[in-house]
Amino acid sequence: MRLWNKSAKPAGNAIPPLRKNRDFMLLWTGAGYAALGRQIGFIAFPLLMIYQLGSAEDAGLVSFAALVPILVIQLPAGVVVDRWDRRRLMILCDIAGLAAMGSVALVLLLGHVWLLHVMAAAFVEASAGIVYQLCEESAVRNVVHSTHVSQAISQNEARSRAANLLGQPAGSALFALTRWLPFGVAALGHVAALINLMLIKVKFQAERTAAPRRLRVEVAEGFTWLWQQKFVRAAIACVAGSNLLFQILTLTLYVVIRNHGGSPATIGAISVVMGIGGVAGALSGSKWLKWLNISTLVIGALGLWTILTVLMSFTANPWLLGALFGGTTFVGAALNVSAGTIMNRVTPDEIRGRAMSVAMLFAFGANSIGALIGGFALKHFSTSNTVLGAGAAMLALTIIAGLSPAIRHPDLPPEGEEAPVGGEPPAGQSAESPSENGVEPTVGVAADPTAIPHDGELLVDD
Repeated sequence: MRLWNKSAKPAGNAIPPLRKNRDFMLLWTGAGYAALGRQIGFIAFPLLMIYQLGSAEDAGLVSFAALVPILVIQLPAGVVVDRWDRRRLMILCDIAGLAAMGSVALVLLLGHVWLLHVMAAAFVEASAGIVYQLCEESAVRNVVHSTHVSQAISQNEARSRAANLLGQPAGSALFALTRWLPFGVAALGHVAALINLMLIKVKFQAERTAAPRRLRVEVAEGFTWLWQQKFVRAAIACVAGSNLLFQILTLTLYVVIRNHGGSPATIGAISVVMGIGGVAGALSGSKWLKWLNISTLVIGALGLWTILTVLMSFTANPWLLGALFGGTTFVGAALNVSAGTIMNRVTPDEIRGRAMSVAMLFAFGANSIGALIGGFALKHFSTSNTVLGAGAAMLALTIIAGLSPAIRHPDLPPEGEEAPVGGEPPAGQSAESPSENGVEPTVGVAADPTAIPHDGELLVDD
């Protein structure tokens, strides 16, 4: 079974650096083009509804369409990418994304915009992004040498953060120039990614030997394992609630800026501040887990978000709002790194993909509901009252987490051990056995907590 690209196979014992692995660099840059274009498109979708049709409610519906694939696509996608040819699946995803985003650009060029069409395009682009990301993450082990797996995953994470940081202000700026342009650029990103995929020679998966089981059986195993982990289960429930609230806050930010004469470029500038906060939080995340236990981090993060959210209700100054939102992304990114470390340590390798799919479903599944609530709340209440309501809900989450025995006293296994599947270690492997290739992979944590969670995000989406 080949686990890395032949082009990277060394002569003798020397292993060439990862940057000389042609297939990995094609995959890495191609996925980067797609991720950047996707982020540009996602920031432009609500702007199109707010500035073209003047409707926060329609913006909420489009955001709902972009987020609902997490509910309906996430779980089956995790099984499909292990059954089918991953490279072909990624090619199909780029074709679907190209058709979706290109169609929006075309109708805008012709002077039209239809809510249902934009919602359909957002749904297709988001669905393709979920499958694409899972394919890429699963393919890494077959594209790089076993000693480069951790480095490759780290580069993927850095690329996703950069795409999110650049994509949000770029989407706002391109929209300010002309409203079809961000969708056209997103379509070009898929074209570039498609070309790169066509040039890759290595297979993205090993030969299949075991017959696939029923979809519901494989998915149920991930559900069962996650349900048995009391701390993980409780923490994900709290994070899911906070993610819902951040959807409301983000949509409210757009409306506040518009109501006070701000342009899409202003939103782009705020997004830069938020992105910087996320990067800073991610860089410091591993240190926070050394200084504080995971229980303190979860409860403390919710408490800090409560304070920052309440402060947002008292200002419409874009720079103050940017600073406050930057604070939320700093906290979210730091928590994401810590959560990713814990999940990576306790999740057995043979069930990690399905367990992570289930965790992401619960953590982000409420986002679509948050988008709907945000749109309707802004239609019937002032922006200040909407933000205060979100702050009150965040405070309730903080209190619930602080009183929860599962969060206050985590049931995590000792360092170096995993939580078993079905109560027993995998057959032929002890809890201390190393993963395949001798390299313990890193779980893909949040690419940028400010972004829609389709490019590496784990739990927090603030």
